[in-house]
Amino acid sequence: MNQLKTVALLGLLSGVLVTLSYGIGGMGGAFIGVLLAAVMNLGSWFYSDKLALAAYGAQPVSAEDYPQLHGIVLKLTQKAEMPMPQVCLIPSSAANAFATGRDPDHAAVAVTQGIVDLLPLDELEAVIAHELSHIDNRDTLTQAVAATVAGAISYLSQIAMWFMGGSRDENSPNPLVFLLGILVAPIAAMVIQLGLSRTREFAADEGAARLTGNPRALAKALQRLESGAEEFPLEANPAFAPLLIINGPSKRFLANLFATHPATTDRVERLLNLERELKAANR
Repeated sequence: MNQLKTVALLGLLSGVLVTLSYGIGGMGGAFIGVLLAAVMNLGSWFYSDKLALAAYGAQPVSAEDYPQLHGIVLKLTQKAEMPMPQVCLIPSSAANAFATGRDPDHAAVAVTQGIVDLLPLDELEAVIAHELSHIDNRDTLTQAVAATVAGAISYLSQIAMWFMGGSRDENSPNPLVFLLGILVAPIAAMVIQLGLSRTREFAADEGAARLTGNPRALAKALQRLESGAEEFPLEANPAFAPLLIINGPSKRFLANLFATHPATTDRVERLLNLERELKAANR
């Protein structure tokens, strides 16, 4: 069911791209939009991991150099019966982490030096379990494709605004369709992309909690990470922000409305509720 929802949402996102392309260039523009969506989806499929890792400057690290980090990943992947992903380190004092890759056989987990230094071992394990859940659920591919297509829609909307100032011949699309594409398409793309991100964060939190058997460790880690995310954010292309385990909090209404992640308080509440459920089930 999760994969069917992914296909449906990405299809809708690609449809928004084609609609906006039609608004700019009529049937010819729509054809280009179809080709663009196809190229970006295929490109994201094969190169999403490399693009995300490069965006944050993540570098592979060996088990010899980081035995504790590799040991945590190995223990969790064996417990989850998953392939061992590539382990990467981001040379940043910001505390954050993400996973990327098109499937469990072509995946990587990246953590910052800051998160390794900040978190106790049980909380670091919970964070890595969260990222492994994303890989197991194939969220990493979905987010990469969504980010790529949504970025193209935003770019096309800027082109459309430029066309607004020019003349339009009688063969051009209906001006109302054109205007609708300019105003609605970027917002629709953003909402779809963020919807993909938020629902998957909750699912990955639950997956991590069940994998480690310690929901409270992830709850505590999220609280620690949020407290430092605003002061020490992990800077990179905003298109990759949905991949991170947490983003900096904001007090602005619109920023919260279009946040890439659920509120940390909501995530913590769900984790603590799950802790109570697991304890009751084990009695």
